[in-house]
Amino acid sequence: MKEFEMRNVGSHIEVYTAGGVFLFSADTVREAMEELEEEARAA
Repeated sequence: MKEFEMRNVGSHIEVYTAGGVFLFSADTVREAMEELEEEARAA
């Protein structure tokens, strides 16, 4: 799995690539992890 950075911004989580490119936001860390897993399966 690629490396990602999760940032807690206010009341949500923002997910970035290791290079700092924004990917998506999520309500919780769990939701962000699920989204990353879905994207990994689709690739």
